[in-house]
Amino acid sequence: MTKNKYCFNNADELRKFMETEVVTTTEAVELIGCSRQNIKQLVDHGTLVPIKQTPRERLFLKEDVLNYHKRK
Repeated sequence: MTKNKYCFNNADELRKFMETEVVTTTEAVELIGCSRQNIKQLVDHGTLVPIKQTPRERLFLKEDVLNYHKRK
């Protein structure tokens, strides 16, 4: 899990960050090359921690997903 602090000066900076640095479960699956079930298991075991979770979707920092993939 990343330990960086993020600071945005305005909503446009936040939007740009969200567009480029936050990924959905589907995007995480594509980056790692695994199944949605595998992502769920990684979340359940605390290996990947979503930054937001709803009943239908999880959002992850792209950096966390890529770091997991490097360690794998």
